[in-house]
Amino acid sequence: MLDEQEWAEIAPLLSAMVSRIQNFRRVQGASLAQALNQRFGDDALLRYQELTGEEESDPEVLRHHRVSLLGPSCKACGKPLRTPRASFCAECGSIQSEPIDQ
Repeated sequence: MLDEQEWAEIAPLLSAMVSRIQNFRRVQGASLAQALNQRFGDDALLRYQELTGEEESDPEVLRHHRVSLLGPSCKACGKPLRTPRASFCAECGSIQSEPIDQ
């Protein structure tokens, strides 16, 4: 998972990836599938691996590996809740006594 400082390094790489895909499609008249085969997100994947030690194969998945998207720890099992507003734990099913508001 990426903290906000790490996310600040990954986010621009993902934005650049999208720009490169759009430009490639415009210039080459390529389909989205053809553009995705160009592996424009490899620099984001490499930086993610450098930061976390974990390998990932799809750069779009990195958008979901951000700690701030998760909620606090479950009061029963300690796993992070799926969202900051979650009222139950998807891992153990425990109802959280008070829904989290933000």
